[in-house]
Amino acid sequence: MEKLIQLATDIGKLWAKYGSSYLAGIRSTLVLALVATAIGCVIGFFCGVLNTIPYGPNDPPVKKFFLKLIRAIVRVYVEVFRGTPMVLQAVFLYYGLPYFTDGNLRFDSVWAAAILVVSINTGAYMAESVRGGIISVDPGQTEGAKAIGMTHVQTMVNVILPQALRNIMPQIGNNFIINVKDTSVMFIIGFPDFFAAHRAAVGASYLYFPSATVEMAGYLCMTLVASFLLRALEKKMDGASDYELVQEDPLVMTAGTYSHPNRAPFGEQNREV
Repeated sequence: MEKLIQLATDIGKLWAKYGSSYLAGIRSTLVLALVATAIGCVIGFFCGVLNTIPYGPNDPPVKKFFLKLIRAIVRVYVEVFRGTPMVLQAVFLYYGLPYFTDGNLRFDSVWAAAILVVSINTGAYMAESVRGGIISVDPGQTEGAKAIGMTHVQTMVNVILPQALRNIMPQIGNNFIINVKDTSVMFIIGFPDFFAAHRAAVGASYLYFPSATVEMAGYLCMTLVASFLLRALEKKMDGASDYELVQEDPLVMTAGTYSHPNRAPFGEQNREV
């Protein structure tokens, strides 16, 4: 009990002195995660669509060559950025760029470097998610769209991608939550995120565990709120669950049940004649 009281006291001291730094770090973390996830989704959609462009044996050799080349490039990109840690990707891009160019090329802002690294990393994961989402759509949807004269672009934009987007919404939310936590590795290039605020507070106060407790609570709150909002968005995309079944279709008439409104009954017609 004494230890818990001491922990609460230390957390209070930390928050009183470094609370503004913690809040600024939370803001930077959320902004980076939101922007990078959005850009990563665009990259992932672009790569996923390119990976699913069909070609057949009767297509021109040039078309097949370029499609195979594009798929190979996308595959290399996905495997490299999914197979290496984000912290090393940040080091390679932020410090490697001036190293290989003798200082001629460098990032002017640590924000630009962090957004680029997290966006490209997210895009690599989203590329496979989008490809899987497109493949998961019933092939009959594509066949039906082509049967009514739609081009491949029209089919993707109006039929396939809206359904694929709903299928991969959980993965988009999962990537955002992962980015909220994984942006902590951006401290390696000096990004002022939530974890960087923790390191600064620990370096000045030597209260490592109390500060780590603040970090754990902060990250948990951010991820729980994000999960709640994303589930609400998924339910909204699903639409209403109380569908009303149609009992009668007014456009479909059973044979023998239709009578012209201006036509007299059969007996009256005979009397008129």
